Amino acid sequence: MRALLEVGVEIDVFSIYPLDRGLWRYSLRAVVCELPPDEKAAALARRAPAGRGTEGSSPRPDTSPSPARATGPPLPLISVVIPCRDEQRYIGACLDSILASDYPQERLEVLVADGMSRDHSRDIVARYAAQHPSIRLLDNPRQVTPTGLNAAIRSARGDVVMRMDAHAVYPPHYIPRLVAALRETAADNVGGVIATLPTDDTPIARAIAAALAHPFGVGNAHFRIGVTEPRLVENIPFGCWRRDVFGRIGLFDEEMVRNQDDEFNQRLIRHGGRVLLIPDVVSHYYARRSLRQVARMYFGYGYFKPLVFRKVGRVMSLRQLIPALFILSLALTAAASAWVPGARLLFFGIVAAYAAAVLGCAFHTALRHGAASGVAAAAVFPTLHLSYGLGFLGGLWDHVVRRRRHSAAVAVLPQTAGTRTVPVQAG
Repeated sequence: MRALLEVGVEIDVFSIYPLDRGLWRYSLRAVVCELPPDEKAAALARRAPAGRGTEGSSPRPDTSPSPARATGPPLPLISVVIPCRDEQRYIGACLDSILASDYPQERLEVLVADGMSRDHSRDIVARYAAQHPSIRLLDNPRQVTPTGLNAAIRSARGDVVMRMDAHAVYPPHYIPRLVAALRETAADNVGGVIATLPTDDTPIARAIAAALAHPFGVGNAHFRIGVTEPRLVENIPFGCWRRDVFGRIGLFDEEMVRNQDDEFNQRLIRHGGRVLLIPDVVSHYYARRSLRQVARMYFGYGYFKPLVFRKVGRVMSLRQLIPALFILSLALTAAASAWVPGARLLFFGIVAAYAAAVLGCAFHTALRHGAASGVAAAAVFPTLHLSYGLGFLGGLWDHVVRRRRHSAAVAVLPQTAGTRTVPVQAG
């Protein structure tokens, strides 16, 4: 292939061959030849209107290929799966953010598994589905997250499955960035960081959002407090997987009403998989709006955490034990204070140390979000810790001490040609 440029540079392309990831290498030979003066002047005159640095000239248009038009292997079909129940306030914004994605819409399908919502969530999703063929509404009659996820994954047609939450919105680069990370790394599950937003412009809502992003509130949960570089982690909440992962290790454990992502990621790691957190991929999650809602949610997280430990056979992080140990230390020192010298002093010492930590973190919240939010934070932090700790102790009794009999609850994908599903036993 040969081209003669206007300024007299002859380029001879004598070898073109492909590299990995759709890249191509060109070997070029350039021969510079001087044009006659009249031809050179005419060529420069033709280029002057699009010149650079000439007063009054327009900038040269950008002719670099866009990501959607770039040559290379075809983009995979992405199946976005969203469990949803009573999310009329958030599901529209969630779907709008997905429809605004930089990823080509013809390579997307969005499966919303509705848990028989009592509000207008189903009507909202149905309207979106009528306007956008890529969106489908599925039923989740059992009304819990893992059954909704599994129903959507079974119906998915994509090569890549991406979980999203109806309580969040996602920037345009969210999907393409995670897909690129999945294709370019050896990870089996990739995900981003959660930026927690207040649901309302009230002190309690701002305090809840601040506490859920504070190490004193959530410990070293990297997907909540953030990281500075990609790192392998134990868990991410909104995963992105190749479809064959579910063929290898099964679907979500339907017994895990809460913490199903914990159990799934630990199962994946146990089978040799890797979970990668990407710091520059951020979803915006709307926190619960009241202390009652937060307490109910975190009691559930605590209650099902011992069942995760039982199923995976280990404790993933010591921070998950701290709230329960705190409550036990208060109960034991209070009970022993009548018989053991010094127990009462120890009880008040624990209370004083905890109160000092709460007040210090509340003061930090007040500096960032205002005095009223700081006062509210003084109630939010104990609510998080006590509800989680009490739930954990209840779950420890039910799932570990009593060791209730559990049915095998890990669902599998339907068998397809060329796919072998590994049986997985529930704990």
